[in-house]
Amino acid sequence: MRNEVLHGYLIHHRKYRERSHIVHLFTQEHGRVDGILRQTPPPQYQPITLQASGKSELKNFSKLEILNQPIFFYGDAFFSGFYLNEIILRLCPLEEAMPETFEQYHLTLQHLQKLAEHSQADVFLRQILRQFEHALLEELGYPLDYAHDSNQQEIIVSQRYQFQLSEGFTPVAHSSAATLSGEQILSMVNYEKGRDFSVEQLQLLAKLYRQMITSLLGDRPLKSRQLWIQSAQSKTVNR
Repeated sequence: MRNEVLHGYLIHHRKYRERSHIVHLFTQEHGRVDGILRQTPPPQYQPITLQASGKSELKNFSKLEILNQPIFFYGDAFFSGFYLNEIILRLCPLEEAMPETFEQYHLTLQHLQKLAEHSQADVFLRQILRQFEHALLEELGYPLDYAHDSNQQEIIVSQRYQFQLSEGFTPVAHSSAATLSGEQILSMVNYEKGRDFSVEQLQLLAKLYRQMITSLLGDRPLKSRQLWIQSAQSKTVNR
């Protein structure tokens, strides 16, 4: 890159030497881009522009401009924003454009700003998080075939299936919390991109996408998820 203008968001930063920071960005032009910023990093969740130059994986960033007023998230919106940034940092490849994921990230941040005003905040939150995960996993190269099992046989309504990232849906004889019904899986067959997920689809995808993301993350669990669970547990105890 040579003085290329990037549009995006700060995902994460850490101190580097006395007056610099290593910053990780999610950009419209090149997906995740890392670099050195020799000034105070911008706030998270706010659109920014800056210039990037350099041939190495760590670019030099300059001419930072923050485009909006400050955005503050509280409660579930805070943990959701933390979650989005963490999985982008952990899963998105360096300098590979992910336009659909970027657009969905932008939309999700807008939705999170209005979360507290929503009459069904819990359902709305699950909807927007599953929409983001859907875009991310497809763009990472993990679209799912909901019509066929791992043996290329049609999914059967009454059959139970075990999902594995490398295999897909494998028929099993037993039923457990880890298995999925054929009826659940088939609920996604006629899904049209961009539409809201139904209640049945949300139930399926919550289990399915968590399993996929956990598998992709490897041995290191998400800090955001751990903190979110701890927060929910402390609320329950204090009631």
